Amino acid sequence: MDAPEPDTPFSAVSAQTTKFGRIFQSYLDKSTPFTAYRWTGTGVLFLLFALRIFFAQGWYIVAYSLGIYLLNLFLAFLSPKFDPSLEQDEGMEDGTAGGLPTKEEDEFRPFVRRLPEFKFWYSTTKAIALAFACSWSEIFNLPVFWPVLLVYWLILFGLTMRRQIQHMIKYRYVPFTVGKTRYSAK
Repeated sequence: MDAPEPDTPFSAVSAQTTKFGRIFQSYLDKSTPFTAYRWTGTGVLFLLFALRIFFAQGWYIVAYSLGIYLLNLFLAFLSPKFDPSLEQDEGMEDGTAGGLPTKEEDEFRPFVRRLPEFKFWYSTTKAIALAFACSWSEIFNLPVFWPVLLVYWLILFGLTMRRQIQHMIKYRYVPFTVGKTRYSAK
């Protein structure tokens, strides 16, 4: 019969990591209903990063990379979980159309995001914190002409958002709940 393994330093580190992971997850779970506070904190962190880039006059590649990543996250946040163009193609084969109901007997399916709001916030906050940390290392301060990066990012933003808006219009979905009627218990 094998004797139990003695406690190793690695198992102690693993136990501590697991413990801190559970504590961190509990704080994340408690912060879930406080959407405005979470986004305000992320906005302050982003403002600190922007001030760091502005006053340091460097790390433009880090800022550009962050901008591309945040654009990618935003597009996933705006996109439906199930692409209506693919569902429509599949629906045409079997005679039913995907997306919003067009007939009374069609089933209504609410908008479900590809990237939920909490995961969008969490990924955004992690990315900004990582970019802020990278802005303190000289390795990431590559010499570039920043106006070219800015113009390229603006063109990329314009083209991708135009394509996304056209997709939203074509398949008639609205990813926001602003202005929709909300009912509450009296």
